[in-house]
Amino acid sequence: MKIRALRTRLRLATGLIALPLLAATACGSDSGSDAAPAGAQASPAPTDDPVAAVRKVESAAALLPEDVRKSGTLRVGSSVGNPPSAYYPNGSDKAPAGQDIDLANAVAKVLGVKLERQDAAFETILPALGSGKYDFGTGNFGVTGERLKTIDFVTYINDGQGFAVKKGNTELGDKVSELTQLCGLTIGTGAGTTFEATLTKQKGVCAKAGKKPYAVQVYSDNGATLTALQQGRIDVIMSTINGLRYQAAQPAAGTAFLGEFHRLDVGFAFKKDSPLTEAFQAAVNELIKDGTYERILKKWGTTPSAIETSRINPPEHS
Repeated sequence: MKIRALRTRLRLATGLIALPLLAATACGSDSGSDAAPAGAQASPAPTDDPVAAVRKVESAAALLPEDVRKSGTLRVGSSVGNPPSAYYPNGSDKAPAGQDIDLANAVAKVLGVKLERQDAAFETILPALGSGKYDFGTGNFGVTGERLKTIDFVTYINDGQGFAVKKGNTELGDKVSELTQLCGLTIGTGAGTTFEATLTKQKGVCAKAGKKPYAVQVYSDNGATLTALQQGRIDVIMSTINGLRYQAAQPAAGTAFLGEFHRLDVGFAFKKDSPLTEAFQAAVNELIKDGTYERILKKWGTTPSAIETSRINPPEHS
């Protein structure tokens, strides 16, 4: 799909939203003057620190390339968008928090390396891996067949695609299971994401059903998408299952979650044929084995998305 031209026309500034096909800080077609609703503001981070007790595991560290073991550092392109994946608590410009941040930090401790984190717009991270700008990327990146052509993944959670509406909106009932339920509506989603890709790929389903097509409005920031929903400029949000569940649990957001649509494995992203994948897989499995993984997911309320074991490049869920 041709997301680059669409993103160029719609994005006024770079930024991010969590999860993804190939999300971020300005509203696509808006002027940017709209104030985000209270629910779009990041909440304080939980204070417990399950990463603190993590120690280096020599068997996992030995899987790293020699040059990485010598330098002791890895460069990570980090998409910081909204909780529980990665966000700035209370909108601060201090260190980001979230499930992805904790898991990346825990993996680094298992491998005995330090992370040089660079915050980046979601849609810029995967292309930058091939150029060598980053050693790996985080951003709740979903594993898709299209991405597997150019990107390697090491999985750490199972998330996916879901929908939300403004609280009190009963037009769609309590669950969206088919895109034909959205015919005639306007759907808001993030630039360069799996959601945008799915909606574009399936845009003909309404015509086949003899219904008015749905419209897609792309935004580069979760707060802008939520503002559009509250102001009635879109009818539905399509985003991550965990993100929408978290958002709906915040009273100020004023949204209702409409269930899971399509599950996706989520993983750390690497350039194709990266020599780092086996070490990262071993590190994630060490965290699963010693209980750190479970404690991190419990901290962020994502336990239902836990995986039993990390995999390298699993096929996309059917």
